[in-house]
Amino acid sequence: MSKIAIVYWSGTGNTESMADAVEAGAKASGAEVIRFSSSEFNSDKASEFDAIAFGCPAMGAEVLEESEFDPMFTDLEQKGVLSGKKIGLFGSYGWGDGEWMRNWEERSKQAGAILAADGVICNESPDDTANEACKALGAALSA
Repeated sequence: MSKIAIVYWSGTGNTESMADAVEAGAKASGAEVIRFSSSEFNSDKASEFDAIAFGCPAMGAEVLEESEFDPMFTDLEQKGVLSGKKIGLFGSYGWGDGEWMRNWEERSKQAGAILAADGVICNESPDDTANEACKALGAALSA
């Protein structure tokens, strides 16, 4: 059984809804899932999991949330704990074209992470298509 962490930050609840769907997909595939807010997760915890799903909406000029999420993710990068780790990325946006996700995927690859699937994005609240993509992400992380 895979052990998966879902680590996210959500301001409006949209990314939290996506985390619910990622969790459902992972659990349906037999994984054990533990959820964390970005302020609860750190580099020491990363080694406890086979895979990690990270969720963060686009903020400002299409960047990761800057007060909690980005500092946590930067710490993981700097300590090298993402190298060789299977991860998945997801989040919502309200403007732009998903540039923050493309940048985040590239940043993750540069840190040595293994992306289980393409990042899942949705405009505002997740629709059926986004929810299914999030469930598929959860299943891919547990494989």
